Parts: sequence; structure tokens; C-alpha cells
Amino acid sequence: MARRIIVDPITRIEGHLRIEVEIDDQNRVVDAWSSATLWRGFELILKGRDPRDAGLITQRFCGVCTYSHYEAATLAVEDAIGVVPPKNARLIRNLIQGAQYLHDKIVHFYHLHGLDWVDIVSALSARPDEAVDLARSVCETPYNCSVTHYEEVQKRLTAFVQSGRLGPFAHAYWGNPSYKLPPPANLVIASHYLDALSVQRVAAQMMALFGGKNPHPQTLVVGGVTSVMDALNTSRLGEYLYRLREVKKFIETAYLPDVLLAARYYKDEGIAGIGAGVKNYLSYGGFPLDDQWHGKLFPRGVILGGNLSQVYEIDEKKITEEVTHSWYEGQGAVHPYDGETRPNYTGFDEQGNLKGSEKYSWVKAPRYDGKPMEVGPLARILVGYASGDKKIRELVDGLISKTGLPTEALFSTLGRTAARCLEAKLIADNVEGWVLELVSNIKAGDQRTWTRCDIPKSAQGRGMTEAPRGSLGHWIRIENKAIANYQAVVPSTWNASPRDEKGQRGPYEEALIGILLANPDQPLEIIRTIHSFDPCLACAVHIIDPRKSTIREFKIQ
Repeated sequence: MARRIIVDPITRIEGHLRIEVEIDDQNRVVDAWSSATLWRGFELILKGRDPRDAGLITQRFCGVCTYSHYEAATLAVEDAIGVVPPKNARLIRNLIQGAQYLHDKIVHFYHLHGLDWVDIVSALSARPDEAVDLARSVCETPYNCSVTHYEEVQKRLTAFVQSGRLGPFAHAYWGNPSYKLPPPANLVIASHYLDALSVQRVAAQMMALFGGKNPHPQTLVVGGVTSVMDALNTSRLGEYLYRLREVKKFIETAYLPDVLLAARYYKDEGIAGIGAGVKNYLSYGGFPLDDQWHGKLFPRGVILGGNLSQVYEIDEKKITEEVTHSWYEGQGAVHPYDGETRPNYTGFDEQGNLKGSEKYSWVKAPRYDGKPMEVGPLARILVGYASGDKKIRELVDGLISKTGLPTEALFSTLGRTAARCLEAKLIADNVEGWVLELVSNIKAGDQRTWTRCDIPKSAQGRGMTEAPRGSLGHWIRIENKAIANYQAVVPSTWNASPRDEKGQRGPYEEALIGILLANPDQPLEIIRTIHSFDPCLACAVHIIDPRKSTIREFKIQ
């Protein structure tokens, strides 16, 4: 007989997410529902405003991927009015976005997702000398690796436990059979969890150097950037590079080796394809490499059914959203240019469960050519790999060689986590080149960072980019020089999608099917797979009353 398991709220994410699953007599997930439980009203807030204000407002979707929304909104307006930023602006935008990627990926693996793989309590029983040997087995010069350091880490963790105030380590499922790392591995990665608290701050400082502040940078404008003096200041450029090298060292000697350790002990889950999901992947392409914005560090394309032998070109007309199972009014699939945001909340059933056959989420259901699509690091890496991108192929082949895993193991929770780490390495390897390109261009006499532009009476445009969590699109329609309609389809709208009118599950939901729970009262396996997508429901849903401009308050029982 099927049993309903509810995880609400999913913690260590941005926003409010509820997951419900049904499990069979063997505790295997046979059905799943993903529900965003608070509403986003930004589309309504933007109506009637100056299009040039869109970026400053939409970056408030959340406090994590702030720059990405700022950029997408700016790109949408630039597309509408037909302006291309100068080379220096393109490079500075890449530097800000690159810093955000590095910050986001370090925080995600260690502080949001790491405790799904690492049993902190187990680390207390590790022998520090064995931890040193294990760390050196995956990296010649491991980050902050010594018997003395690991002993100090154990003391800090022990103090947490003995105090009874576990902080971020409280209420976890320590001792769950689905934890597979041995004590020394748990100690190594736990030590880097603490190190990452400092390193992520350095990455945030990188972003602030050209963005003005973090979060919510201020230096983007339609037509370019305003950080002119920063670009001309050699000491600012030096500060950026100094911090980059510290972050890059952590990625290469802590983050990447820790993912290799996880792959060593969770290898069977990767081979089994646990958490694979829909196996349809979408990438808009990100980080423009030329002034015509044709070449991109992340290639653009679509993969269907996990077939890596073919990458399809994106047909933007095939992007739609529908609300059959979403708490909105509307019928049929519509393109974002024609999208509406009319709330229609119908609540839960009498037992307090989601109405899975009706409406059950504030997230809409984006589809590409009628198909659910996964977006994010795994999608970008797979599209790049299948497209024959040299740098991405080298990274993936290197991972496969070191782990002994087949390429198909990328279609899994483990593969999704590994792909995010490979992206961090890819970005870290390319950021310095953008700094040097910026310096070279300025030395050649080009100091332009902005292109003059005016808002037309009517126009429409879209800004399509790659946020750390996946493909991000903003669509704007301008009438009488003001915003007449605005729709944002964010990465977590794609991934957290509910079912559509055909009954097709969204990526979160499909990724949970077939997962076996070691202990249904401790749904660690569910959380591990959901966290591998790095949910950002704050981007996908907000609740604001546009009449009162006040945020509503809720008490969650």
C-alpha cells in the first residue's frame, strides 16, 4: 500500500518548497509532487515602470543570484531597443557574473548540499592521520591538510556537539545508512566546510569590486556599465586577481578533490542513475566571448532523451509556460511574451495534502516544444560536451578517467553535483583571461563602457542568459515608453515545474521516481536529489501585495 511522505519545508535552499512523494511497500518512490508555497508578484510590480528600472527591481527576486537577474533584465531592454554594449562592458559583466558563479558553487556544495553526503558526527571518530592520507590520495597538495589541522577541526565539531547547540548541524539525519563516506572522508570534507565560510567571502568581494556591492550590485545600466574608474584602476584589477587566485586554489585543492571523494564512495548511485530525471537538457548559452555575442563559454543548445550524439539548436518560439497544475488562471501553453500572472489559489485537500490531480504549486510549467527540460550546470556541461567544446570535454573526460565512471553516470544526482564543480573549475580558468583582455583593450586606447541609447515608444525584447542555477530568461514588452508586460522564466521555474496538461512531471518530480529510502522517517535521499538542483524558489515565487507594497507574514505550523 502506498504511503505519503511530506518534506515541508525543504531547508538549505532559497525560498519555500514542499515535496510530497508516495512510496511503495519497499520504500521506493513511485510518485512525486513539487510545490512552491509562496507567490511571486514581481510581474505586477513592474507594470507601468521605466524599462531601465527593471534590472534594479528584478535582482530583488532573491539575495543569491542577484546579478543574474540584473543582467537578464538589462539584456531584455537592450534587445528591445537594439543596443550592444561596448567590449569593456561585456568583459566587466563577465567578471561580475564569474565571481557570482564561483561564490554560488562553493556555498552550494559545502553549506547547502554537502551535509547530504557528509555525516558530520562520523567525522568525530576519524583518525586525523588517515584523513591526511585519504586527502592526498585525490590531490597532491590538499587544501589545509595536516594532522594538526584535522585535530583542531575535530575539537571545534566536538564543542558543537557537547554544547547541545549544533547550529547548522542540528536536526540532520546523522547515522542514516545512506551516508556512505568513511570517517576520514567525512573529516576532510567537514574541514573544508569550515574553510569555505571564509573563501566564499573572498568570492563575494570579487563581485563587489566591479559591482559596487554584494548582494544587489549597482553598476549595470542599459547600454553598458558604470564602473569606469574601477576598470581604469590597476590596483582594483590587482585586487580582483589576488582574490581570484585564492578562490581558484580552493576549487582545485579542496572542492574538486572532495567531489572525487564523493564519487569514489557513491559510485554505485551514479552508475545506477539515481536522480536522473527527465534527461532533457536546455542551455541558453552564457558568458559572451566576442563583441557580437556569438561565441559563448557555455554553448547554447538542447539535448533530448539523454542522447549526447545530437545537440539541437534552440528555437525560442518553442518556449512556453502553462498553468494547468499551477495556482494561476489561464489555459493552454503560451510564449512568455504573451504570459499572464493572475493568481488563483485553490489550496490543499481535506487531509492537508497537495491536490496532485488539480492545481498544487505557485510555479508555472515551462516547456520546450512541449517537453519538460532540466536546466543548470549538468545541462550546460552536457550541451558543451555533446557539442564538442574542447575545454568542457577535457574537464568531463578528466573526471571520468579519475573516477572510473561511465559518461552515463552524469545522468544522476551525483553527476549533477559533479557538473557544478566542473563549472567552477571552468570559470576559474577563464576569469583571469577576461581581466587581461580588459587591460589590453584599455591600453589600446578604448575606455568606453557605455553606449548611449533611448527608450522607444513601443518595443519588445528578451534577455536570455545562464545564471548559476540554469537558463534564465526575461521577456519585456514596452508601450508608451513604459513596461506593459514582463515575464521571467527562471531556472527553478524550469526545474521545480509541476505537471503540465499532458501529465508530464517536472524535473524535480521525475528525478525522485525510483529512489529507495533507507528510512522513510529520514528522507535523506529525497533531500539529496532536490538539493543537487540547488533550488532557488525565492527567484521563482514571492508574495507581495502590489496595492499596499507590503510583504505578507505567515506562521508555519
